[in-house]
Amino acid sequence: MSIQIQLRYFASLREQLGAGESLVLEMAQTVGQVRDLLLQRSEAHGQALARTRALRCALNQSLCNEETMISADAELAFFPPVTGG
Repeated sequence: MSIQIQLRYFASLREQLGAGESLVLEMAQTVGQVRDLLLQRSEAHGQALARTRALRCALNQSLCNEETMISADAELAFFPPVTGG
């Protein structure tokens, strides 16, 4: 069963990847698995979401870690550890 989620990017990630995009997953996955999937999506994704970059993530507007499971219709956001106003 596939699920659709919304991705949001903030601060420098927004400059590299845009405000966000939709993603269809073939099965429920963790935040870390989605990040790994996105790394393969394009060169821009690979640079913006590289494992060498410290990033924070939020699922449905609550901070989470990469082990958090994602459910259908979720909103997953990625952003640098410190963002300006």
